[in-house]
Amino acid sequence: MADEVLLDVDDAVATITLNRPASLNIVSVALRDALIEAVLAVRDLPDVRAVVLAAKGRHFSAGADLSEFGSADSVFEARRIRWDRDPWGPLWTLRQPVVVALHGYSLAAGLEMAMLCDVRLAAADTVVGLPETRLGMLPAAGGTQSLTKAIGPAAALPVVLTAVDLRAEDALRRGIVHRVVEAGPDGDAVAAVDRAARLVAETWAALDPATLTAAKRALRAAAEQDLPAGLVTERRLATLHRHHQRGHDNP
Repeated sequence: MADEVLLDVDDAVATITLNRPASLNIVSVALRDALIEAVLAVRDLPDVRAVVLAAKGRHFSAGADLSEFGSADSVFEARRIRWDRDPWGPLWTLRQPVVVALHGYSLAAGLEMAMLCDVRLAAADTVVGLPETRLGMLPAAGGTQSLTKAIGPAAALPVVLTAVDLRAEDALRRGIVHRVVEAGPDGDAVAAVDRAARLVAETWAALDPATLTAAKRALRAAAEQDLPAGLVTERRLATLHRHHQRGHDNP
């Protein structure tokens, strides 16, 4: 795949790394396409049990590359063209659990990408936000939906409507990230949050992959269905998983 995204697989953990540090890892068309390729490759690797999403440089991602909008009739048409090939759906539907290591600017498409991951870790210097409304636009990579699913509509509304930038501790209090990781003795915040994310992924990778997949699907059902339907889904998944485990015990 292109140099914009790196893919490394080690001990059942796949690490997908955004690799445009000089440009704040802004999401260009090339990076988007490379990200799709990496996610689909991970999806098709049977031995991968957990995924880390990381980024080179001081910033995770400052959002979309607005300079690429110039050839379209309008910024809105440019956005539609850009997202015709969707990188977010494949990330959201990965069977493996995904932990993201945020640091520096994690804005707009950068935050939207992170919201599709199962666990979000943030270095203390992280700044998250959805600044699109300041530009007269709505978030267009699922931000209004994924943020609301994570923290509820009352908490998501001011983040979207005021386009406020939030520091890591504030994002933690609001439930946007799950943990803030302080820099280690060497002062390297990026290395610290990358190490923490790797440890989370290694913990997952040590578990039975079928159990992980079933648990992830059941938890997603809780967010996407009402309680009665969710309970039916949970029972169905538990039954299927039990039969799967018995099949392995009695070949």
